[in-house]
Amino acid sequence: MTLKVFITGASSGIGAALARHYAADGAVVALTARRIDVLDSLKAELGARVEAHAADVTDAASLARAAQAFMARHGVPDVVIACAGVSIGVDSALAEDVPVFRQVMDTNVLGTLITFQPFLAAMKQQRRGALVGIASVAGIRGIPGSGAYSASKAAVIAYCESLRVELRGSGVAVVTIAPGYIRTPMTDGNPYPMPFLTDAPVFAARAAAAIAAGESYRVIPWQMGVVAKLLRSLPNWLFDRLFEKAGRKPRKK
Repeated sequence: MTLKVFITGASSGIGAALARHYAADGAVVALTARRIDVLDSLKAELGARVEAHAADVTDAASLARAAQAFMARHGVPDVVIACAGVSIGVDSALAEDVPVFRQVMDTNVLGTLITFQPFLAAMKQQRRGALVGIASVAGIRGIPGSGAYSASKAAVIAYCESLRVELRGSGVAVVTIAPGYIRTPMTDGNPYPMPFLTDAPVFAARAAAAIAAGESYRVIPWQMGVVAKLLRSLPNWLFDRLFEKAGRKPRKK
């Protein structure tokens, strides 16, 4: 049976890497993002089983239209991956950063819900499928300067956990993937060391394997999972001392 995969945030980074991985395996892949010109170029690269849909995960109506168009043509997808995301440094003392914080939360958190929602009823009716939320190791412990991103990814982890329990016994799986540092345009501008930096194609292969295996939660690479557990176990006074002078994500200009 040909696998059917719907990916948001597919125009670059992790989303594009996942699209390339699934397309190389012969899957029917829906590329979804705001930049249709970029998606069309990726579609031309990946072949006839790939289609492009212009949609914005902060606009539920546009995502619903893309979802319905895909299902009308191919049926219910086997895998839906909520990959659209933004990472922008913020300063909570600055009023101009409030809308930036909102943008990050809307894209990363509400965008996950908006990606999943159009498929849920159909997946539950067919009693199969996987909903995949792309979280981050940054959601396990708050990173200074990345308050919006850390908060959003912590929310994705908690949301996917809640949804996973809600759907228990329905036949629909919920998978949380928490990347560490992956080599993408999002991390290119980080002005600090990035331990265990992983190439996007390597990440995509490992994420796809975790999804296929039905894992509920996976940190990629695994070494960052160990680091995250250690950081989570640190008392606040020690964590604060270690990270108070850490490099900060640049603010939006």
